Amino acid sequence: MNTDKVAAAPTYLQGLPLVLLSVAVAVATFMEVLDTAIANVAVPTIAGDLAASASQGTWVISSYGLAAAIAVPLTGWIAKRFGEVRVFVISVLLFTATSALCGFAHSLPVLVLFRFMQGLVSGPMVPLSQTLLLSNYPPSKRGIALALWSMTVVVAPICGPLLGGFITDNLTWPWIFYINVPIGIVAAMVSMTLMRGRESATLKLPIDVVGLVLLIIGVGCLQLMLDNGNDLDWFGSPVIIGLAIAAVVALSFFVAWELTEENPIVDLSLLSQLNFGVGVVVLSFGFMTFFAMNVMFPLWLQTVMGYSATWAGLATAPVGILALILSPMVGRSVGRVDLRILATVAFVVFSITTWWFSSFNMETPFSLMILPRILQGVAVACFFIPVNSIIISGIPPERMAAASGLSNFFRTLSGSFGTALVVMVWDDRMRFHRLRLSEYFSQSGTAYLDYVRQLAHAGVHGARAEQSVLELISSQSYMMATSEVFRMASCVFLSLIFVLWLTRPPFSMGARGGGH
Repeated sequence: MNTDKVAAAPTYLQGLPLVLLSVAVAVATFMEVLDTAIANVAVPTIAGDLAASASQGTWVISSYGLAAAIAVPLTGWIAKRFGEVRVFVISVLLFTATSALCGFAHSLPVLVLFRFMQGLVSGPMVPLSQTLLLSNYPPSKRGIALALWSMTVVVAPICGPLLGGFITDNLTWPWIFYINVPIGIVAAMVSMTLMRGRESATLKLPIDVVGLVLLIIGVGCLQLMLDNGNDLDWFGSPVIIGLAIAAVVALSFFVAWELTEENPIVDLSLLSQLNFGVGVVVLSFGFMTFFAMNVMFPLWLQTVMGYSATWAGLATAPVGILALILSPMVGRSVGRVDLRILATVAFVVFSITTWWFSSFNMETPFSLMILPRILQGVAVACFFIPVNSIIISGIPPERMAAASGLSNFFRTLSGSFGTALVVMVWDDRMRFHRLRLSEYFSQSGTAYLDYVRQLAHAGVHGARAEQSVLELISSQSYMMATSEVFRMASCVFLSLIFVLWLTRPPFSMGARGGGH
């Protein structure tokens, strides 16, 4: 292992250059996170245009998350080999190019392929954006730097559904990808200009081919199993059984290999640090549940409640309002308040608002629907910044890229898995309730005859009445399944509080030192 180049950045950026770098890095992060949110409200339209079902349309989301999850943990190795600035800029440019390709897609398999490519090249963007910000702010101001970085994750959920809904209804869905092109070019050029001569140290590290192959096989098979389980009757299918076995075997060997490899592709030894390991668990399950709810909410509004993409976006977006307002305050409180208390507030609010969602029905007005989404913004602000601060507390500068990459790997992977899991559970519970309601509304039953008589009084007869019964059964089945999923999510949020308090202070970020 030979030193190839040593960075020459003895001082921190100041004044206008620091402001411009913060904006450029934030915009790049915003663009990447936006792409995980902007497609959510467009899934039914994309699926319809490309002759696919709504559940198949979610592959557009999960394929991106899967690819990003594979690429993110490689960030530490790639950054050490080629330099943090260089990798970040190239990643932004490739992300911009693959965004354009997604817009050109003419079928669902092609779109899923391009989204997978987009996820692969996006992997280093988020962890390196965090690393570049922290390495160019003095230790005393890194809480603010982390708040600025976290705000991009917070703002994207506001703009994602709004932009996605507006573009889908008023233009065409490919434009949700085309808008990345000018943004990406500007962000890359500004970052490259400001960071010239401030490259990180590079090392000629051998690539861990075995670890990389095992990671791709394990994570890929697991995601394919989750995405296709419903369509293939789960473990009644030899394909699903084969994927499950392959995933378990590959991931088991991956963990064993990485823990003994001299130059692992993923530095799993970081998980032995208490705050990092526990923090990653909390971040992963918290984000998985939050992201899954953000996928299901607009999908339910459009497929069951009859909302347009624009109105589904308007109902989904308010989660970012209070988050945007409170994030700077939470950032300034880092180092002064026990971060576990802030994160506990987040999970309590998440749990309450998600249980509130479970009380919705087919008659719930839009005005009432957005109230818990607004309140949930408090939870978002108190979740991302404190938990990320706990994760990186005590991590030395030379391991920051690897730590950020690994934590973002689990976050990205959990979001992808969460999408597949929530669709799976939602469909399964919907079929269960549809069967029960079909039995209850059997044509010889009292409930069916009473309902048909009510329809007759309203002037609905014959085939129209039968169709109305079927529509009632379908909508109520989805509604009951939706309520159950929200209640499950509420319980997950509440249980994470107990895991969170396994972490131990101090959560100081000043220990990271400065510069490169």
